[in-house]
Amino acid sequence: MDATAPLDEVGFGPLLRRWRTRRRLSQLDLAVEAGVSTRHLSFIETGRAQPSREMVLLLARALDVPLRDRNDLLTMAGYAPIYRATSLEAPAMAQVRRALDFILRQQEPYPALVLDRHWNVLRVNDGSARVQAVFLDPKAVAELGPPNAMRLMFHPSGFRPYIVNWEATAASLIQWLHRDAVSGRGDDETRRLLDELLAYPDVPRQWRSLDLDASTAPFLPIEFARDGLRLRYFTTLTSLGTPHDITLQELRIESFFPADEATEDASRRLTARA
Repeated sequence: MDATAPLDEVGFGPLLRRWRTRRRLSQLDLAVEAGVSTRHLSFIETGRAQPSREMVLLLARALDVPLRDRNDLLTMAGYAPIYRATSLEAPAMAQVRRALDFILRQQEPYPALVLDRHWNVLRVNDGSARVQAVFLDPKAVAELGPPNAMRLMFHPSGFRPYIVNWEATAASLIQWLHRDAVSGRGDDETRRLLDELLAYPDVPRQWRSLDLDASTAPFLPIEFARDGLRLRYFTTLTSLGTPHDITLQELRIESFFPADEATEDASRRLTARA
């Protein structure tokens, strides 16, 4: 089966098999995890048996399929999608926005950002705005379009000239994006962003492919320097636990933490000057 084929040309069985292969599970592995017989699972994948709605959801949970893609599985099996993708600005999301803003404030005076699944910046705290004011030219950044965390790290008009350890940082980021492209988060927009970043000047050729041996450490060291100011951070990415809305499941919160006392002091000075 062509892993890039449009969903409407795939069907439920091949799509389920695609997810099972992506998770590196055998039919026996998935059958044991889901508590079904290997024979029945084989029949479902080959189209000899029609899964119930409950079976579709059971297999999707066993495969840890993202909510957006669970809707695709349901549709391919002939059922209506059940997971919504509510705009973050919708009235129903008021308490979510309140919670996100609280998380961002708690990270002060250090940067924190809320990102969507394509690494677009949805919200930032004042600490992030202060760092951007030091290192970024507002006019040049505006020409890049809506703010995107990946683009700001890779583009020569973004943070790139001021990241001391840019190659190590960017190598980790590009692998995150490669993993997004082959996971449930990946879509055409993800692949376009990946192609764009790889086309920037002086991006190493070996970054063009997914490196399964690349580090998957839960944090990323990053160091900025400009005009005598040096900021050393490590960053973490977190997500909301057990959401039942596609938008919420795909949110990421990137938090920057000071890696030394000098960065703590410099952050306090930047806050005092603001």
